[in-house]
Parts: sequence; structure tokens; C-alpha cells
Amino acid sequence: MHEIAPGVAMVPTLIANAYLIGDRESWVLIDACTPGNEMRIQRAAERRFGRGIRPRAILLTHGHFDHAGSAGALADVWDVPIYAHGRELPFVTGGAHYPPFDLSSPGFFTRIARFFPTQTVNLGGRVRQFEASLADWEMIETPGHTPGHVAFFRRSDGVLLAGDAVTTMNLDRFWDTILRRKRLCRPPTPATMNWEDARRSMEALASLRPSVVAAGHGLPMRAGAEDWSRLAEEFSPRRKSSYRSNRTG
Repeated sequence: MHEIAPGVAMVPTLIANAYLIGDRESWVLIDACTPGNEMRIQRAAERRFGRGIRPRAILLTHGHFDHAGSAGALADVWDVPIYAHGRELPFVTGGAHYPPFDLSSPGFFTRIARFFPTQTVNLGGRVRQFEASLADWEMIETPGHTPGHVAFFRRSDGVLLAGDAVTTMNLDRFWDTILRRKRLCRPPTPATMNWEDARRSMEALASLRPSVVAAGHGLPMRAGAEDWSRLAEEFSPRRKSSYRSNRTG
């Protein structure tokens, strides 16, 4: 667990990051990594807030297995609700399936994506559509990687929790991924459903001028205008993705 800003701590795991937001009086978990990480996240929360201090809720940036995987187990332990965007609910309740990964683009993550599941966890009645706002944070709709992807932004100090709308390491390169070299990059290529929407979402996040970008993959980093400009230039994958949201079902 690493504090990256006041009231914001990252819980890194092998594949993805979760975030503890708030203080012992009121806190939430944003994202829950892959299945089997519930004990790691629970221990991190206890170290930060104290034993028995439960969150108000678990919030999901989207429903992929590496972000929602441990949400159900944690919701059961803590007896708290899970919230996701309405367009993600079919995927995390068994009503629809994310399409197969697009393996047509080159890159390290594309080569290993064939070993990852496209099906995600079924959270059933534990998950609800977002209802209330998160104090001090704005929920930003950022569709593209998935239809109901969201990010969270704290305007007071410019902290952005980007989910997979962008990443902070280059998943296309082996050593950049292994060493988690900081670099503002596009969302995971084989799992991004609509690149036109994803670009618009990236541009919306860039317009916020965040001071710190904390993503689902990679280490938090400071990103300036030049980082966002470079990302815009190299945003689309080298081969046009055939992965589209209308292939769900």
C-alpha cells in the first residue's frame, strides 16, 4: 500500500491496482483487482484505517475481471454494496459478455492476452447502478475501453483515478511492463472495445489537466501537457481494432 496523495492510497497487485479513498471516518474502495486478492486488499485497508473499519462501498471503474475480480468476496466480508455504471451492469450480472480480445495488433500485452479470461465475475444482486456522488470527487464518464467505463477526478488537487481509460506504463513493450516504467499510454489494446470513444474519453481527461494520473495499470505519475500531446499522437493501435461493443451478448 502506498499513499499517493492525501486520502488516496494505492494497493498494487501483480496485474492491476486498487485504491483506498478517504479516511477512517468515511472511505471507499475503487476497483478490486483480479479474483483472489480480497485478503491483500482487506489487510491493506486494516493497516490504513484499522481493523473492523468498513468502507461505505466498492466502486468499479468498469467490470473487467482484473478490476472487479475480488469485489464480490470483499462485499460479502464487509457487507457493503458495489456500484458500477449502468452500462456495465449487464456484464457483471451475467446478462452479457465482453467480446473476445482483439489479437490483431502487435505488442507484448496482445501476445499474452490470449491467456486471460474475457468473462468477468457475476456480482449478482450485490452490484447497483451509481446513485450518489463521491464527496470531493467527480465521476467522469469515459466510455471506449468498455461501454460504461468511468474515471474519478478530484479537482482540488488534480488527482485523476483513470481506471483503464489510460495507463501509466507501456503494455505493448515487455520490459516497460515488467519494470513498470512510467509513461502515459493508451488503454490496454486487445481489450478496448471502441477506439473512437476511447480517444474522446482520453481527450476529456486531458482537458482536466490532472496533476497526478493513477491508473489501473502502472505506477502513479505526474503528467504534463507534453505527455498528453504525445499520447494523442500515438493513441490508436497500429492496426485497426475489430473489437466493438456491438459484439456483446
